[in-house]
Amino acid sequence: MKTSISTKMMVALKRAKKRLTEDSYKRLTSFVLSQQTESGAFMNKGGKEDLYYTAFGWLVADVLGVRLNAGKMGAFIRQFDDTQLDLVHYMAWMKCRMLYRLVSEGVIGMWLNVWDVSQIRPLDSFSEFPQGDRHSPYTQFLWLSLLEDNNIRLKGTKQTLIDLQDYQIKEGGYANLKDSASASANATAAALMIKAQLAAYDHVEADALRKMQDESGGFKAEAGSMVPDLLSTSTSLFALKNYGLKPLIDPTDFIEAHWLEDGGFAATLLDGQSDMEYVFYGLLALGSI
Repeated sequence: MKTSISTKMMVALKRAKKRLTEDSYKRLTSFVLSQQTESGAFMNKGGKEDLYYTAFGWLVADVLGVRLNAGKMGAFIRQFDDTQLDLVHYMAWMKCRMLYRLVSEGVIGMWLNVWDVSQIRPLDSFSEFPQGDRHSPYTQFLWLSLLEDNNIRLKGTKQTLIDLQDYQIKEGGYANLKDSASASANATAAALMIKAQLAAYDHVEADALRKMQDESGGFKAEAGSMVPDLLSTSTSLFALKNYGLKPLIDPTDFIEAHWLEDGGFAATLLDGQSDMEYVFYGLLALGSI
């Protein structure tokens, strides 16, 4: 089995950490600590404890070496009924469980206790998907990542690759909606990573993603988006890095422009508030240059 997408992301995050100066590291860790709640979880933009943001928070904290309390982590995880979660929040919950085991049992203990296949909910059990579509590139990217994290081989590999064709744009790239007129950077990055994991690297399609880069150095979510955003930039740079391709324009200044005074990262230049999700994407972008 190929190196998992999550492992490749961890490698990128660790590369980003090595790029930080002592001052930037202190600013970043200070922000991370400011977002942690008394229960050991992490808060969303509204200041409320949030499962989705906690997954990002625990991952970033582990990479940066911010100490996490295993007892609090376990208590936080146990309060959720995973059968009631949508796919995105189920992914976050499973990621939190894995990080909890990493903190409480170490790397070896975590992998010696690989989840029983019966504990993974089947894709058909979810009633809500991103964009309401279980076959979209982003949904399939999440599902493949989840299976890889739990050492489970995807069934129907050939059909997954066939399904991706429904989202392919003639001019190049992919969309997350069928019959879309233009490609999405996120959908294209997701499709490229799926293809890399399940089949082979398609450098022609990867070059199409590279050409989506804005003159600012960032990537827009859609061609008609007002400004490029850090999430689209991060996922695009990550995919290009895995394909061995450099972006056409150096994105360093674009990334650093989203690094706010409080030590966190913002989604766009129009957003003056940082959060843990975009700290993750900021680091992923830095580690993917």
